[in-house]
This record gives sequence, structure tokens and C-alpha cells, in this order.
Amino acid sequence: MINKIIRISFAIALMVMLISCKNTKQKLQEYVTSYNSTAASFKADDVTLTTARGYINDNKIELRFETNLKQNASNVSKANAEFSKLLKEMIIENQIPKELVEEGIQFDAYFLADDNTVFVKEIINKESISELLK
Repeated sequence: MINKIIRISFAIALMVMLISCKNTKQKLQEYVTSYNSTAASFKADDVTLTTARGYINDNKIELRFETNLKQNASNVSKANAEFSKLLKEMIIENQIPKELVEEGIQFDAYFLADDNTVFVKEIINKESISELLK
């Protein structure tokens, strides 16, 4: 009798675990929703707004960081230095989850001038994440 109860309990526990597991596309959607809901409280030097957009069929998330910097040569070099540090910090703090990258999600991150032109574009994927964390 106790064996049957244990087997039934185990079967129920296994079914609950399988049902609660999320696939990569669901995790992508949840990340984008969560990121955008907390974007108003995001703090970083020169960043005025950040947003995320998910591309489910491409397994890609686009992160945009809008700044108050003018598009000029001195700000381009400043943006290059700041952006790598910002992304590294976000990965370390799990704001860009390594888990998603390891599951094949690519992050295309853009650091934009005040006129929405691109200062820097970084692609974060399985190959580039270790280089970014150096």
C-alpha cells in the first residue's frame, strides 16, 4: 500500500515538474516583458531610456539604450568604453541572463545617440559572452 502511494506521489510530482518547465521561447517572452516593465528604473551613465524587443522566430532579443549624448567623435569613444562595461555589469547582475544565452538566445544590444543613430552595437551570444566578461 505504501509503495503505491509513493509511486503515485512520485508520478504526480514528475508531472508537475514537467508542466512547470518553460521552453526557450517562453523564457524569451517573459524576459522581454519583465525587462520593459522595469526599464523606467534602469540607471546608467548617460542612458535616458532602455527597451527590449523579442524576435521569437529568430531566437533574438534586441536591447536599445538611448542616451543624451550627441553623435560626435569624442562621444563615440566614450560610448565604446562605457557600453562594454555596462553590458558586462548587466551579465554579472543577471539582467542579461547567461542561461538564455546558453540556450541559444542572441542579444543584439545598441547604444544610441540622442538622435537614435548607433554609437555601438554589441552581439551577445555563446561565442562572444566569454570575451565580454573578460
